[in-house]
Amino acid sequence: MSLPATMQGAMLLGPEHIEVRDVAVPRPGRGELLLKVEAATTCGTDVKVFKRGGHPRMLKVPTLFGHEMAGSVAALGVGVTEYTEGEPLVIANSAPCLDCEPCRRGRENLCEDLQYLNGAFAEYVLVPARFVERNTHRIPAGLPFEKASLAEPLACVLHGMDACDLEKYAAGGPLEVVLFGAGPIGLLFVAALAALGHRVILADPNPGRLETGRQLGAADTVEIVRGGGQADMVRTRTRDGKGAWIAVDASGVPEVWLDAIATVRPGGLVNLFGGCAPGTSIPLDTHLIHYSEITVKGVYHHRPETFRRALALLANPAFKSELLLSGARPIAETEAALRAMIAKLALKVVIRND
Repeated sequence: MSLPATMQGAMLLGPEHIEVRDVAVPRPGRGELLLKVEAATTCGTDVKVFKRGGHPRMLKVPTLFGHEMAGSVAALGVGVTEYTEGEPLVIANSAPCLDCEPCRRGRENLCEDLQYLNGAFAEYVLVPARFVERNTHRIPAGLPFEKASLAEPLACVLHGMDACDLEKYAAGGPLEVVLFGAGPIGLLFVAALAALGHRVILADPNPGRLETGRQLGAADTVEIVRGGGQADMVRTRTRDGKGAWIAVDASGVPEVWLDAIATVRPGGLVNLFGGCAPGTSIPLDTHLIHYSEITVKGVYHHRPETFRRALALLANPAFKSELLLSGARPIAETEAALRAMIAKLALKVVIRND
């Protein structure tokens, strides 16, 4: 395949400062491949990166950014024989070392040398050898690029569900789960939990997003106000008013973390999935945690295994992931797409290589 000399890409220069530039198209070296990006989706992390002008782990400005991507192989480096030019692939945004103790224990998301990949809001992405070898995935037949690009957030959600010990808690039958936050991650939680037959109560201040949650399988929705203090109201919506066995925060708001903790019943589990700003702390009711035997977990990122499962789930026509896609924009309108998310006018926007 003949490659152009330059490509268009959205360059993050600082807080809320994006420039769409023409930059050189990279050539893959040994073990690498070049992905032609067919679809990239925006997410809440992109919004945080845009607003803060960087990320302590994932990237440093100035840089191309965006990390949810699907595309086709544009060129292969020396030694890459697993894939062929033109083959449709999804590239995960991280690659573990597989050698450190967390990796050996199946905790690749906590890899001591976890490498990240950004640059999805561009025409091409150079995929390093470690990613080619350890976290590159074929797109199932018939799965469109824009839906395949949702594999990254869904892989995070499936990792979060694994942390909920669903099989243990569901020994007596389907669970009742309270979910705080109806952004894209929260809605993917709703869809994935409902697909397993669990009863999900979704709480969020946005009526439109609650309606999307109902379409994705939420059994009940609660319109709450911002700022927390909603635990009592949400708990009354559980079957017996005593709380849910599992509560998940997908808001990343400290006050809502407290609501999630206060919404589970004795013996329940709280999954604090939504990441709060650095330096944030919350007070814990030690009496409640101790005497009610509440399990509190923090959950981060995804693993190669959950990435594979995410693609399989997205390929299921019954999984209505298209409800999360709020239209498409060209690379030149990346900033407008992120601002639409900030204004709650969009859930996720597909950035296309037009």
